[in-house]
Amino acid sequence: MDSYSVLVVEDDQKIAQLLKLYLEDSKFKVSLAYDGNEGWRLFQEQKPNVVVLDLMLPDLDGWEICQRIRACSDIPLLMLTARGEVEERVKGLDMGADDYITKPFSFREVITRIKVIIRRANQQIPPQRIIRAGSLVIDIEKHQVELSGQLVKLTLTEFRILELLATQPEQVFSRRSIVEYIQGSIYDGYERMLDAHIKNLRKKIENDSKFPLYIQTVYGVGYKFIGATNE
Repeated sequence: MDSYSVLVVEDDQKIAQLLKLYLEDSKFKVSLAYDGNEGWRLFQEQKPNVVVLDLMLPDLDGWEICQRIRACSDIPLLMLTARGEVEERVKGLDMGADDYITKPFSFREVITRIKVIIRRANQQIPPQRIIRAGSLVIDIEKHQVELSGQLVKLTLTEFRILELLATQPEQVFSRRSIVEYIQGSIYDGYERMLDAHIKNLRKKIENDSKFPLYIQTVYGVGYKFIGATNE
């Protein structure tokens, strides 16, 4: 992974410098920003492969930076925060973060989480695979989704969820199995966090997210995808 660049936006300089050392020891290229404005500037200038983003920042906070990033990019994004409540995690995922870790944390765990989201982004996918369901078209090879002929912008995590469900239509997946597929591990609050991702995904691909046509909830079990034909 020595060709991957990571932008760390963290106002605690001690944490940022230690994280930089661990990342560089794992062969990442690292840039640091100690406030929100600098983080946003470096993101625009450098186009890193991964962003590690603290939420409580001077100037622009992490929530605002996350929104700006997601408006223009599906880059893997790992949020850091001192607050570990499930609601805060759900909010972060609801805004498009791919993963979330609370302080105090193990630096090695952060490195592992980063490697996992990079692997997810680079996993091999079947060539020439197109899935159609009504007006929804999913091109697995191109990592592209269209709804009624219009491109739909999904985060990496949202696409991974849709890919898993749509490539095995009518199969019911438990919340646990979906999270293990997209995250590689299970941790506290994973059900609520997955539900937040599903909620975001439905907003983007369903005409009425309250009455979904593609991703159906199987109460007490999980989710399934319906109406697909594969090419």
